[in-house]
Amino acid sequence: MMRPRQGYSIMIDHAHLAGLLAVDIGNTNIHIGFWDGEKWLHSWRARTEPGKMADEYAVLLRSFLAGDDISAAQVTGVAIGSVVPSLTDVWVELTRDHFKQEPLVVNHLTRTGVRIDIDRPEQAGADRIINAAAVVALYGAPAIVIDFGTATTFDVVSRAGAYCGGAIAPGITLAHDALVAHAARLHKIDLKPPAHAIGTNTVSAMQSGIFLGYVGLVEGLVRRIKREMDDPDVQVIATGGLAVLFHENTDVIDRIASELTLDGLRVIYALNHG
Repeated sequence: MMRPRQGYSIMIDHAHLAGLLAVDIGNTNIHIGFWDGEKWLHSWRARTEPGKMADEYAVLLRSFLAGDDISAAQVTGVAIGSVVPSLTDVWVELTRDHFKQEPLVVNHLTRTGVRIDIDRPEQAGADRIINAAAVVALYGAPAIVIDFGTATTFDVVSRAGAYCGGAIAPGITLAHDALVAHAARLHKIDLKPPAHAIGTNTVSAMQSGIFLGYVGLVEGLVRRIKREMDDPDVQVIATGGLAVLFHENTDVIDRIASELTLDGLRVIYALNHG
């Protein structure tokens, strides 16, 4: 683990968290990780289905655990971060009924190690709070977190360790699907960088406009946010499914943290459980 190098940070002892199940409920996927005391021993992804009941998700989760030789008795704690309110209660019920655990559900009132310094703290998404907590604990502040998910979010953590807000844009996959759905002669393409910005056919033109357009969005917003932060030590950390691809095509991202949200749940659980 890298030691936080600047500004505000929090130091956490994670060894005693062996058996923690972290559940990140997003709009598209549910990301689940099992912490063995030193690392994420296993992680799994399931499709987000708001109509699914607790027992149905329990069957799926037990199959994940059994497939990696983890028994329900080995789960000693559960931390949940959710941006899908209808599934929050479902996973709380699942945790209580199937694992006999009272889960920690992260919201704006949870002790996280970061201060929420925005106009309406109750509007802060759990995932954004969790990512900020992870960055402060693992890498230090000040920082900008870019999460490439259903939405592309930019979250700002000040040198003093405060979550200051940020920006929300449609995710690149969402933008791509919306374009294809509303343009009769356009079809789905691979989201990858084209050889040239000037597309000479429909596919390369779409790749230029969508992929390179999002690179421009990322670079432009990072530049503007850094200017407003006015701090020379700001680091930019990216997470989410397409983070690696964007990192390879821009120089504004300093590092990739693929398990950032799970790490944030681990950090917050540790702060609230001694």
